Amino acid sequence: MPHGKTSYVCLPCRASYKQPYPGHHDHERVCPRCAAPLIHAGSAFAAPRRRDRAAWRTLSVLLNAGIRFHKSCCGGPGYRPRTLSEVRERMTHARRTGEPFARALVRGEVP
Repeated sequence: MPHGKTSYVCLPCRASYKQPYPGHHDHERVCPRCAAPLIHAGSAFAAPRRRDRAAWRTLSVLLNAGIRFHKSCCGGPGYRPRTLSEVRERMTHARRTGEPFARALVRGEVP
């Protein structure tokens, strides 16, 4: 039985590619369009439309913060912000409280 696939993302091209899971000796994956390194986004990732620049900016913030979209035992990856205003709201909360940025981004509700 073949192994499943997971998503890799090229932020400059705003493109997503499904590829086999990384192995122990895999080389760095590169974008077939621009040869930039691909970012492993996870198996539960759903790419926004290429022309939706705001969604790709939000995704860029999440991926650069180290947040991925992996499946959990009970369902999907959990809460992820979908708009820049949600990202800004969580960034403000993180600055005020001292909470790590990555943890504030995956927080479902901001107190």
